[in-house]
Amino acid sequence: MTETNDPTGSTPDPAAAPPPYSAPAPSGGAAPAYPSAAPLAPMAGPADGPIGQVRNTGTCVLLTIVTLGFYTWYWWYKTHDEMKQHTGTGIGGPIALLLTILVGIVMPFLTSNEVGNMYERKGRAKPVTATTGLWYLLLGWFFLVGAIVWFVKTNAALNDYWRSQGAQG
Repeated sequence: MTETNDPTGSTPDPAAAPPPYSAPAPSGGAAPAYPSAAPLAPMAGPADGPIGQVRNTGTCVLLTIVTLGFYTWYWWYKTHDEMKQHTGTGIGGPIALLLTILVGIVMPFLTSNEVGNMYERKGRAKPVTATTGLWYLLLGWFFLVGAIVWFVKTNAALNDYWRSQGAQG
């Protein structure tokens, strides 16, 4: 018998190769946690300000129709104001309203980007990005299909985020 496999506990041969490293088995058999595993689970991350309001997508569309589009100004103001108060970053409500009135075409890009950034700040994948605004730009003219698709995607992502932070609705 050689020294390396001697069961008596003698000193191993110094020229012998060390055993390969093996990682310890996970305790309790717990599965790894992935950031996007539970979309409505509370998101941990940097300390945040007040939580925004969940807005029903259908109600927002109806209010936009009834007010001949003016509700969108309010929606952009409020959502950007809430996001800035919550994260401390972003353009905020007054600038969002000013941009909406003067160069409204940039708002779908800015809004989707800010919503996505809130997810990224919490270590989650961005459900919407600035490129989501292309729905609005490229298909907005076609019976507002692109605008509706953009709004449904962005508002749903924003509502899911607020719910994950504890908002009711």
